[in-house]
Amino acid sequence: MSNRDIANPTEEHAMLREMVRDWTKEYVEPQAHQHDKAEKFNLPLMRSMGELGLLGISAPEEYGGAGMDAVACTIVHEELSASDPGFTLAYLAHSMLFVNNLAYNGNEDQKQRILPKVCSGEWIGAMAMSEPDAGTDVLGLTTSAVQQDDGTWILNGRKMWITNGCIDEEGTPADVVWVYARTGEDERGRVQLSTFLVEAGMPGYSVGQKIYDKTGMRASNTAELVFDDCVVPAENLVGEVGGSMRHMMGNLELERLTLAAMSLGIARRSLDEMNRYATDRTAFGSKIRDFGQIQRHIGESFAKYRAMRAYVYDTANNLTIGTAGQRLDSDGVKLFATTAAKEIADAAIQVLGGYGYVGEYHVERLWRDSKLLEIGGGTLESHQKNITRDLFKDGDAINR
Repeated sequence: MSNRDIANPTEEHAMLREMVRDWTKEYVEPQAHQHDKAEKFNLPLMRSMGELGLLGISAPEEYGGAGMDAVACTIVHEELSASDPGFTLAYLAHSMLFVNNLAYNGNEDQKQRILPKVCSGEWIGAMAMSEPDAGTDVLGLTTSAVQQDDGTWILNGRKMWITNGCIDEEGTPADVVWVYARTGEDERGRVQLSTFLVEAGMPGYSVGQKIYDKTGMRASNTAELVFDDCVVPAENLVGEVGGSMRHMMGNLELERLTLAAMSLGIARRSLDEMNRYATDRTAFGSKIRDFGQIQRHIGESFAKYRAMRAYVYDTANNLTIGTAGQRLDSDGVKLFATTAAKEIADAAIQVLGGYGYVGEYHVERLWRDSKLLEIGGGTLESHQKNITRDLFKDGDAINR
């Protein structure tokens, strides 16, 4: 591992990478295959990450976080994902979608009360945006919140595909969820979205179902959440009424960067597996790496991996957490990296042949896991639309 480059810009970043890589090898790798097979989320392993300071990687130190930057977030997701993307997705939902969101958008009382619990691992967090009938179309969300005379809010609706929505096999809901809901329309008739912190134990908040039989990411729990006249205290509104879109956009940029970082981990591991196998395996009296077809898989995968790595870390080095305005590259890097990871995992299966097609050799799991990254956190189509729209507004971005 080179000490200082675009992916390890400071000594602190290089040390973080080494620490996470060693911890992953010791604790994440041995459980990955089994938890994927059993479709089971490793809750104790996730909670234990609090002791390492990783659950609040970007949250300020005064609340129990590590106070690190976007490059640090990227490093952690890459390293974990090279071993277990399903577990990493659960980590991303907690640390990026919940903790980072609260750290940058919550008020002082909310941060003091909740951040120490989610940074330590005592509480597991989630974010609930998608619904059974609305995903990419955020303004099509129908979950609603109506304020009562006593100031409390009544939430009604269902959220779908929620990572960490359910934290065990008994149907226990996430300890705390960042929920987007409609609170009416503005003066121009546009849907107004507001953000609420819903906590386990609040009346009317439950898990509808845990979703089984996913293609990949089986080591993370995905659930439907139900809000049935759910009573949320006034102080659990985040920001002002109708303020969701502003903070949603900034956090989406970091989410897309870290999902791209997961793709990078998948690509690196797949490349490593196929490169080693090509030396170990012989056919017709030669190592298979001496055959042109295999060289094409390895050569193109290496070039793609290096291109991904450069783009991912260039974006990370230029992204300031808590601000919007990096959409062009956060969309671009996720568009490119997620598909590249799937192609590299596919090439690895091809190089390993029959062995690549069975679970024991990991690459088929990486291949299955990679597909979700083209869908979750923004579909490929949404990135294509955003990039084209942004380049219409600012064509000069190409020549900068």
